[in-house]
Amino acid sequence: MPAFRSEFGAELGSEIELNSLWPVEATERMNRMYRRQRYIYDGTRRYYLLGREQLIENLRLDASASVLEIGCGTGRNLVQAAQRFPGAKLFGIDVSTEMLTSAIASISRRGFGNRIRVAHGDATAFDPQFLFGVPVFDHVMISYSLSMIPGWNRVIVSALSHLTPGGRLHIVDFGGRDFGGQEKLPGIARALLLRWLKMFDVTPRDDLERVLSGMASARGADLKFERPFRGYAQYAVLTLPSEPARP
Repeated sequence: MPAFRSEFGAELGSEIELNSLWPVEATERMNRMYRRQRYIYDGTRRYYLLGREQLIENLRLDASASVLEIGCGTGRNLVQAAQRFPGAKLFGIDVSTEMLTSAIASISRRGFGNRIRVAHGDATAFDPQFLFGVPVFDHVMISYSLSMIPGWNRVIVSALSHLTPGGRLHIVDFGGRDFGGQEKLPGIARALLLRWLKMFDVTPRDDLERVLSGMASARGADLKFERPFRGYAQYAVLTLPSEPARP
């Protein structure tokens, strides 16, 4: 099975074949954005994308656990999780083939090719059974991706549909403006951050907690929601109920 596969196109190598079902515009837009940025992405985003270490640490994976990252980018989080939790099975999807190229190189360079697999996929509608031969996961993580996806609500619905009973959805993203996330920063820092967010089409999701609360309530799930770093970030863990006990 190839490490890098497209849900709606051919298996991916040096050429990528896409048909009319694929959201070509999203792939092309993200590729234009990250064609050069991917080379410096991990080195620069460490100062902006706060809370990723907390997300990975709180996965607390069993040796046999499976994890899917939606919007895996360069594979940085997957590699960190593989180093921290030996034996866990890790998967990632991203709409940018440029970022996935960097992810594959990073995964191979660190010797995790047998534990981490990534694929070209649409966060709002993907089939992990087709991509990986795995229908559901114990954990799904979404790190600073919802703020870049117009249909972000559908991403959460899709993520929950691919969790096992008792599975957990982990989210970290920029703090919503309604709670003063950016407003608490010093003036110059705030201006630079807002300019950077606009440049990369990032929109903080002000109603993330409300949406997650509604989805948790509808599923009988448990939701833990925090705003760390003085509201700069939003961090959530939604845990689905376990299967009912058999009589």
